[in-house]
Amino acid sequence: MSPRRYESTKRQAAAEETRRRMLAAARGLLAGASAPQISVDAVAKAADVSRQSVYNAFGSKSGLLEALFDSLAGRAGMGLDRAFTAPDASAALSAFTETFCGFWASDRLVIRRLRGMAVLDPDLDRLLRERDEMRRTALTELLRRLTPTPDAEVVNVIWQLTSFETYDALTGHDTPRPLEEVMRVISGTARVVHENADQSQ
Repeated sequence: MSPRRYESTKRQAAAEETRRRMLAAARGLLAGASAPQISVDAVAKAADVSRQSVYNAFGSKSGLLEALFDSLAGRAGMGLDRAFTAPDASAALSAFTETFCGFWASDRLVIRRLRGMAVLDPDLDRLLRERDEMRRTALTELLRRLTPTPDAEVVNVIWQLTSFETYDALTGHDTPRPLEEVMRVISGTARVVHENADQSQ
């Protein structure tokens, strides 16, 4: 390896490590005991870097939040391959709902706080809505594989069933339900909704 290429590789590795540290700092702020703040200044201070370093890595606060969402999904090992390769409708819907329940459970407090903060933060609200629409798009595509023309109301109901709000409400707070139990309730209801729609067509 040439000296120039070696230095470039070292710089790239250092930049990636700094980026990871900033994302960890953002998550740490959200998971902390005090009221969370997600601003470029707060993340820079928590990660012990300059504001410019945050902008260099993510471009903007929105870019930072987008990267944080991707990081949370990566931490949870989120993927829909099992749903899209399932042998039948029941297995596909179970895999889809279980994937999102597992994601919501992986960082429940952080996700709840992000959604709460979105009420007063238009940029965060927009980004979360976009992520929710990505879930709707994936669900619609999955149902098209099971039914040539999925009913729009079926999509809407199952989309709501797989939302964080539904997961959070069913899990409860004082004595939280086990994740497996919540998964069974949501996936079972989603299958019933789909089966009933098929029978009525």
